[in-house]
Amino acid sequence: MLRPCPWGKVKWHDGRVITIGQLAGYVGVSTKTIRVYHDKGLLPEPDRDASGYRRYGARDAIELIKIRTLAEAGVPLARIRDLRSASDDEFREALGKIDEQLTERIRGLRATKRRLRRLATGSLAPLPEEVLAHLEHLAGLGFTSRWVELQRDLWILVFAAHPDVAIELVHDQAESLTQPALRQLFLEYDQAHDLDADDPRVDDLARRIAEATRERYGSDDLPGPEAASEIPALVQGTVNASSPAWQRIDTLLRARLNA
Repeated sequence: MLRPCPWGKVKWHDGRVITIGQLAGYVGVSTKTIRVYHDKGLLPEPDRDASGYRRYGARDAIELIKIRTLAEAGVPLARIRDLRSASDDEFREALGKIDEQLTERIRGLRATKRRLRRLATGSLAPLPEEVLAHLEHLAGLGFTSRWVELQRDLWILVFAAHPDVAIELVHDQAESLTQPALRQLFLEYDQAHDLDADDPRVDDLARRIAEATRERYGSDDLPGPEAASEIPALVQGTVNASSPAWQRIDTLLRARLNA
């Protein structure tokens, strides 16, 4: 047996028949939120009826659902207000961009979820197999276990903060180690860990590393994450803290490369 529509006797499309509380309950927001949208100019505030109440209708509910959906997607209220006056084509284009941003956020959240699961199992930040193979290769080239462990920790930092460029940096380091002169500089840097900071070999090594860096990259194209990131400073700070000699090399390198 067919049942009549529960709204059959309500002038839903032609009149404003529900209160702000009813509208809030229908759409799933608070009355405070609706009043904020009124104040921000997102949702027109209807006049009061003879009883002193503001009444809302279907069109108000539809507009409120649009606003809520955009707000939940992370769109700023000022942008939502601008979209109210956009043409259909402009609105569709804006929705497409918002959808792309949401997709990127979802991808990031999924990556965070995977990291949380690894953390729960005691595996904080596993490196790609390619990087693990590179680290194993370092031992075969004559680097100390201290250096290999330090490199592992530093690559974990870089991959965590800059996954988009980290593998390129690994490739750059691996390629440089195929060149005997550069590989020798890396090995000497590793061995300099135990030198006194005022040892003349420290100054000479810093000079030769600076020269090799300029020759390989030039003065304006040094590799690494974006300058705005705090990770390069954190990485270098970790290295410096383990050896006064390495700290002095870093100081001398900065002076030479910035000269």
